[in-house]
Amino acid sequence: MYRALAVALGDPDLAREATDEAMLRAYARWSRVGAYDNPGGWVFRVGLNWATSWWRRVRGERPMAAHDIEVDPVDPPEAAAAGAALACLPLAQRAVVVCRVLLELSTSETAATLGVPEGTVKSRLARALAGLRAALAEEEQ
Repeated sequence: MYRALAVALGDPDLAREATDEAMLRAYARWSRVGAYDNPGGWVFRVGLNWATSWWRRVRGERPMAAHDIEVDPVDPPEAAAAGAALACLPLAQRAVVVCRVLLELSTSETAATLGVPEGTVKSRLARALAGLRAALAEEEQ
């Protein structure tokens, strides 16, 4: 969950806090959350919501721009380029990419997790992939 939130948020420290908060909330409500079709999606969404609320509270203290995404030292150089390209995407598009690729959710599960229509998931994913292709093509040049 931490890795998914770190990629989506683009800030490893914020992702750590969001993961902790989301896991605590899931634990406190596990009798209900555990019965959901996708409890992992619920935890991811709670983490995103918590981070968004945090950003709103401290907007004047810290800019909302994406940070470099932390890449494991064992990852190949291509992973660093992909991380940099992901950091350039808006949060909504990164969240869809994380749900579809890292969490391996279907379009309908992603829509339910993020609280948006399926058409929105499809359009955000298409825009995100186009943005990633363009960013990675620039990186190669």
